[in-house]
Amino acid sequence: MRGPGSDEMPFLDHLEELRWRIIWSLVAVVVGTVIGWFLVNSLDVLGILIAPIQPLLGEDGKLAYLSPTDPFFITLRLALTVGVLLALPVIIYQVWIFLSPALLPREKKAIVPALYFGLFLFLLGVTAAYFVVLPIMFQFFAQFQQASLEQNIVIGAYLSVVVRTLMAFGIAFELPVVILVLAILGIVDTGKLRKGRRWALVLITIGASLVTPGDILTTFFLMMPLLVLYELGILLARMVERKAARRAAEEDAADAEDEKEWAGV
Repeated sequence: MRGPGSDEMPFLDHLEELRWRIIWSLVAVVVGTVIGWFLVNSLDVLGILIAPIQPLLGEDGKLAYLSPTDPFFITLRLALTVGVLLALPVIIYQVWIFLSPALLPREKKAIVPALYFGLFLFLLGVTAAYFVVLPIMFQFFAQFQQASLEQNIVIGAYLSVVVRTLMAFGIAFELPVVILVLAILGIVDTGKLRKGRRWALVLITIGASLVTPGDILTTFFLMMPLLVLYELGILLARMVERKAARRAAEEDAADAEDEKEWAGV
């Protein structure tokens, strides 16, 4: 990496810079968690997360807890989750500051819009999971063994399923951005991506199985958009290649003009 006004930063300076980036990221998480504590209590975040299963809860519409300390630790857990989400822009900014000196100007110019696109895709994935996947998933599993089993859902286990599903869809929807950034850096190309479709299917299946709560239905719901997003990533990589080809052609044309001018002299 290159620092301003210098040729190349020494290794120890890199470590010192990395340490401060981590410290600022942790500070952002702590501040975000404090803010998250008030948001969880004032905006009824728990009620928002319970809403997808609300129609199946009966008259009282409440979930159970097993320990007297559960309400406090559930609130703390939600505050930490909200805090990490609030701190995410700061964390991404710190990572960007640390890595950007190693990038070329054209790479920086291309990657910054990709980060905003990634934020949109993350929100899109969370929204799809909340409004579509979770209600269908809960309705599907509630149909089994109704004659023999009584529903008594515990808040801790429920939140684990909900948060894990929301985060899984949000992160998984970043696939086109990952492919786009790798294409910008020249690590992958459309030829490799097209040839690797079979491997992509295998990896998507394994990844969806690992990050989802462990049921086939949710895994299937995650696999389908991932396959579409993989194809979107190929299209984006193709756009990057075409732009790079046009830039190379313009540079060659400019070099040819310069050679003609020198030859004329």
